Amino acid sequence: MSTNNTITTDVLIIGGGPAGALLGNLLGRRGVGVMLAEKETEITRSFRGETIAARSALTLNQLGFGPALREHGYLELTGIAMWENGRRIVHADYRRFPIDAVPIDLPQPALINIFMEQARAFPSFTHNAGTTFTGLIEDAGVVRGARLKHKDGTVTNVRARLVVGADGRFSKVRKASELPVTITPMERDFLWFKVPRPAGWGDDAQLVIRKDKHLVILPTFPDLLRIGYNLPKHGFTEIRKRGFDAFIADLIDLDPRLEPVLNHVRSWDDTSFLEIFTAHMTEWAKDGLILIGDAAHTATPILGQGVNLAIQDAVCLAPVVAAALAKRSVNEAIPASDLAEFVASRRAHKSMVTRFQQLQETSLAQHTPLKTMLRRVRLKALDLFPFKYRMLDKVMNAPHNMTTAMEARHVAAA
Repeated sequence: MSTNNTITTDVLIIGGGPAGALLGNLLGRRGVGVMLAEKETEITRSFRGETIAARSALTLNQLGFGPALREHGYLELTGIAMWENGRRIVHADYRRFPIDAVPIDLPQPALINIFMEQARAFPSFTHNAGTTFTGLIEDAGVVRGARLKHKDGTVTNVRARLVVGADGRFSKVRKASELPVTITPMERDFLWFKVPRPAGWGDDAQLVIRKDKHLVILPTFPDLLRIGYNLPKHGFTEIRKRGFDAFIADLIDLDPRLEPVLNHVRSWDDTSFLEIFTAHMTEWAKDGLILIGDAAHTATPILGQGVNLAIQDAVCLAPVVAAALAKRSVNEAIPASDLAEFVASRRAHKSMVTRFQQLQETSLAQHTPLKTMLRRVRLKALDLFPFKYRMLDKVMNAPHNMTTAMEARHVAAA
């Protein structure tokens, strides 16, 4: 069955992750005609990144999501620490950062549902679940919409003044756009899993290192630890050959505190593999199209910035799109020039985060006695540095720019 039909909207968003769902919400509350197309019919899949940075948590409260977040419940993180050979060498207390908020952790499906439940109340918002993006509709180099295939095989042509690619790190919209992208594989990948959080563990995010091996240990709502174990690039096959028991032994060797709870990781099926790479694009937009979130700028898991960059993209883009639609005729596609300032601002912020992540990745990959000793000296010096909170704040809590305040004022006036 392949019957085609055509519908129209102002904005078509491909992808219902945090970026797409939040952008759809913010446009819907402004009265913009917006359709959100998502291939899944239910938001139940597991996500690796579920920590919302302090700046993003503050913004979500300003945008009116605070009551729904509190009703669901979340975990407040108190700090971040780095451990080596059983000793803490760096610690930062989130409550001492110059921002009136701390990071929070809650499941991404819950966060997305909060965005979506509110958005469905807006008359101009439409959710098209169970649809797969199959291609862009273009006319003389201008994107005019996209083709969506439904689970029953029918195809819908959606005509839109702007198509937003928010479909993640392996974005099909990015590929279809033919915008140039540089994919840079990192030297290592990650294996993720969850275990019950031991009593008295605390609410600090932790990085446990030994030479070039490390664990990322994140307190996770409501009572879990989310743990990432680094692997050499393409090393998952080798670790599987060594056997599951050897994998568990490696984890215990890195952090013996985990031994009592690792019996909850019973097989490889209890783990999730994540290939680590960065995607860099000099241009995120063309006439009638823009990419946001991981589709535009895939980041590494260090400091958990992926979901926060996505949230920031949506918050900053919503007023830009609304203004561009308002100033142009009803059938005119939004040109890339109307989005250039947004792209430049967000790209600069993303580049700053990526540079910091790459420096940390290089540091964590050190394995010789001399280089690991120098790393330890640098980290201890950082811990004693009187301005470490200001330095870390620039990366972890950088302001989104003036559009954050614009959105907050819009909520207050609504």
